Amino acid sequence: MAEPTPGVTLDLSRPTRVHVVGIGGAGMSAIATVLAGMGHQVSGSDLKASAGLERLRALGVRVHVGHDAANLPAELDAVTISTAIPPRNPEVMAAAERGIPVLRRAETLASIAATRRSIAVAGTHGKTTTSSMLALVLIEGGLRPSFIIGGDVNEIGTGAVWDDGELLVIEADESDGTFLELPRHGSVVTSIEPDHLEFYGGFEPLKAAFGRFVAETPGPRVVCADDALATELGRAAGAVTYGTAADADYRMTDLQGGRAGSSFGVTHNGRELGRIQLPIAGDYNARNAAAALVMGMELGASFEAGRAALARFAGVARRLEYRGELHGVTFIDDYAHLPSEVASVLSSTRGGGWGRVVCVFQPHRYSRTEALWRDFDDSFIDADLLIVTDIYPSGETPRPGISGKLVAQAVLDAHPWRRLAYLPRRADIVGYLMAELRPGDLCLTLGAGDLTSLPEELQARLRARQPGTAA
Repeated sequence: MAEPTPGVTLDLSRPTRVHVVGIGGAGMSAIATVLAGMGHQVSGSDLKASAGLERLRALGVRVHVGHDAANLPAELDAVTISTAIPPRNPEVMAAAERGIPVLRRAETLASIAATRRSIAVAGTHGKTTTSSMLALVLIEGGLRPSFIIGGDVNEIGTGAVWDDGELLVIEADESDGTFLELPRHGSVVTSIEPDHLEFYGGFEPLKAAFGRFVAETPGPRVVCADDALATELGRAAGAVTYGTAADADYRMTDLQGGRAGSSFGVTHNGRELGRIQLPIAGDYNARNAAAALVMGMELGASFEAGRAALARFAGVARRLEYRGELHGVTFIDDYAHLPSEVASVLSSTRGGGWGRVVCVFQPHRYSRTEALWRDFDDSFIDADLLIVTDIYPSGETPRPGISGKLVAQAVLDAHPWRRLAYLPRRADIVGYLMAELRPGDLCLTLGAGDLTSLPEELQARLRARQPGTAA
């Protein structure tokens, strides 16, 4: 077996040849895009063909489908891998045999971050959307930022861009502690909640990691005043705060929302700056917008530039993503998979004008479900009908007694009369919804797994129905 080479970083101030294993994933594709944009020689491989691979080929990246030792170029400075790549991967083993350093994604990201004034956006929720909004605010402000984000920014169509400005926006992942390794000029913390506790060994070490993340940032630090823990750590480090809280440095006032989006006023030191109109729904998205606006202003963008950018923000893939409407049924998909995320997304559907909210939830990972299943008890209050599937493992092995049924049981224990169906098999879910959905419904799919393809599958089945049948 071959493991990543510890303590290695890349000197990207000179031409470098890098091979990316797992290049089709969102995070690794973003890294490959930026490395190519910097002028480095990039190659890579992924298990299957995709539109993302074609985009990389158009950038001059040499891409292979399938993993094979022969994919490695003859001349190579480093291999970088995602966390999903096992040590027995033939390309990783071949690199080790040839004495080529193997870097984790975090080390490659840190090497890129070291070349610019990097702004790291972290938090349990909202970091992808906030990073995307911040990039657009800085673009509108004429600062020509580069960015590396975990999801595609719908306004731009990609999760990564390398530009001429000195700023680099990075979505900082706390899941394995590597966000602390990022060289950074500024930082944002949107929220802090218990997650990834198996890695950290408990909530206190996770809290300490976020404390270091904020305190060790030399430049502007922005935290959410509506999150008690983020506020505590931020205040200790002298961070700027935003939110609806009365003591926020940048206070959001008169927050209003509905199906078509949200709006809020912004005051700073008692002075009203203006009102933000956001074309996506959800109070949590309004807070993400405030975070991006405040950090953008801290970096030199004007309030007017921020207002203009946010007014046309089209969202991020799998964040309240509209997937179509057919026979009067609206389909929306979201990545939410933690208890508070689920509750926030569902609360954003209030006032949307739908007859019913039919929610399909796929729990994510056995370890996360084992730790958090009880916390889902009140997460689905705003759903009229809830369907819970079995767990999406995300590479984990099953654990005895841990299944999606635990989530369903937690909901029913707290709300015995809740309309709920536990359907572990995908085929049963499709059949159930085909019989259940009716005009005026919102069909909302939630989860970080493969449930994201369900809206298209359902619409294909609905189209195939004979005219005149109910949908």
